[in-house]
Amino acid sequence: MAASTASQIIEAIGGAGNVKSLTHCATRLRFELVDAGKVDQHRLETMKGVLGAVPQSGDRYQVVIGGAVATMYENIMHLPEMAGVGAGKGAVAGDKAQSDADVKAAERAKVRGKVAWMDSFFEYLSDSFRPILGVLLGASIIIALVNLCISIGIVPGEEANTSLVFIKAIWKGVFYFLPIMIAYNASKKLKVDPWLGGSIMAALMTPQFADLMDSKKWKDVTTCVKSATLGTTSCSTKVFGIPMLLNDYSGNVFVPLLMAAVLALVYHGLKKIIPDSVQIVFVPFFSMIIVGALTAFLIGPLGILAGNWLGVGLAWLNGHAPFIFAILIPMLYPFLVPLGLHWPLNALMLMNIQSLGYDFIQGPMGVWNFACFGATAGVLFISIRDKNNDMRQTSLGALAAGLLGGVSEPSLYGIHLRYKLIYKRMLVGCFAGGVVIAVLGWLFPSVTAAGESVRGVTTNAFAFTSLLTIPVFSQMWVYAVSIAVSFIVSMVLIIMLDYRTPEQKAEMNAASESDGTAVETAPADAAPVATATATATATAVRTTTVGAPVAGHVVSLDDAGDPVFASRALGEGVGIQPTDSTVVAPVSGVLQTVAETGHAFGLKTDDGIEVLVHVGIDTVKMNGEGFHVAVSANQRVNAGDTLVTVDFDKVKEAGYSTTTLMTVLNTAALAGVTPKTGVDVQAGQEVLDIQR
Repeated sequence: MAASTASQIIEAIGGAGNVKSLTHCATRLRFELVDAGKVDQHRLETMKGVLGAVPQSGDRYQVVIGGAVATMYENIMHLPEMAGVGAGKGAVAGDKAQSDADVKAAERAKVRGKVAWMDSFFEYLSDSFRPILGVLLGASIIIALVNLCISIGIVPGEEANTSLVFIKAIWKGVFYFLPIMIAYNASKKLKVDPWLGGSIMAALMTPQFADLMDSKKWKDVTTCVKSATLGTTSCSTKVFGIPMLLNDYSGNVFVPLLMAAVLALVYHGLKKIIPDSVQIVFVPFFSMIIVGALTAFLIGPLGILAGNWLGVGLAWLNGHAPFIFAILIPMLYPFLVPLGLHWPLNALMLMNIQSLGYDFIQGPMGVWNFACFGATAGVLFISIRDKNNDMRQTSLGALAAGLLGGVSEPSLYGIHLRYKLIYKRMLVGCFAGGVVIAVLGWLFPSVTAAGESVRGVTTNAFAFTSLLTIPVFSQMWVYAVSIAVSFIVSMVLIIMLDYRTPEQKAEMNAASESDGTAVETAPADAAPVATATATATATAVRTTTVGAPVAGHVVSLDDAGDPVFASRALGEGVGIQPTDSTVVAPVSGVLQTVAETGHAFGLKTDDGIEVLVHVGIDTVKMNGEGFHVAVSANQRVNAGDTLVTVDFDKVKEAGYSTTTLMTVLNTAALAGVTPKTGVDVQAGQEVLDIQR
């Protein structure tokens, strides 16, 4: 229904083509439009899920959603027709229902800025791989199905079988030409013509370049040596009288990443010195000559060497300290993935397959993945038991994506990072699975395609660790037992110990009751029973009044100066012209929303009263300047606790109203909310009466 409402909003706003940008604050979608005259305001105002629609100056428009604004924003931005529309910079994080991108950005922000170059490096890796994850996933499933069919005798394993050769060509094409794909993405990330990066990398994969490795044909200038350590062949020749090391670059990931970085320096340097009128010809020309030569003579051999020896180093660790390796990988991954720091390991997996002929990282990585999926399964079990439809849908979708696709992001960003207790349970599952794969991998070594005995679980293909890709692992039963242990341990711990704090559990149960999704509703004459079961952990105190969040003069919403609040779309309330700088909690409850800019706070009492405190009008545009926030989202506060200290002089200097607005968001669900206006109050004095 939310997605349907998202589509209707875009249609009523004039279509995706009428949207220049979209942001959101604590309660409203903020559109910048091409033509505000195309908006169907009546349709917006009568639409389910929309509390109000308010035109602004120029071609700006606000659609009032309320507390679910972040979810609605995410649904809109994921509509296919919105793919070409960018989000503006004014979106306020801190809403309870953050998008996956918001959650990930918040996690990355914890380390951002401490080592700026490192943060940029990992973003570079991430953006070079992310666009091709779909084809990598598709290829990995094909590999798994082929191996499964061979193992049970449906398809013969001989290379002479034409059907098998054709199917292998489908997935091998992805990995053979992987360097070109990565070069394209990496160049695009560095604001270089991506086709230029792809073409330079493609030059090293042409039949002509591969022909240089034919020592029989070029016996006077080309020599080849086989490495006993790596099992690979390295050749050298002379081009223009200069020695050149020759390598097979198919499937390589380090070389295109290095090449694109050098290409960016050359490309942007050439654009500075070549006149604009001839850049389209001479920038690509000189780039191909310069970077093509550098890659063939220097970057390529260095990239191959670095990748090979990194793989050898990890193989040594896996062979000499398999217990440490098998436990360390699944224990580290839950912290690496949210920050995007797992990309180097993904690159090493591909490099291992190319240089060693097999990879030994994916087995322990699968332990982490299935611990993650097990935690999600535990959340799904609890959501079904508690009849929580929203969490049931979220966890069911995330679990399906994980078990069938091997994708952990829906679980991680959709659930785990929002309920941090999950990590404590999930890490136990990671450890248990790591111990099992370490012990069994030591007792029952894998045998590679070359007949080499290797400690641990190995695979000769890059595969997303899902149920479908279990057949690609050598010592498949060891891998299956390990991931089963990690899955079951995580799931059982979540079911037994829950994934929520008492406050989160009480808040979720109260929300379910207010949405009509709780277990049977008590009859009207059973008020004591209904009150006693309002939360899972404590008896709710009945809220009858709401105090002033700040000292000052109380005015009606009609006189507060904001048409959205005056329309009562956000409920009945008051405006207060402040005489003090401290804004406090008007009621006791849980903070559902804390805007990073400090201008808006959403509280919910234990008996379900939802109160919004909005400090000033349009103060979101101050980006937090002059606002010193004292609380955080999901924190429990008592009436009178400080929420934020505000320099109202700065607000005035910036040209914004200091009037602090407070409303009861779910006024429509109550018998009445009566404001007390025209009086001077101190913070905490009653300004709203609640009638049930």
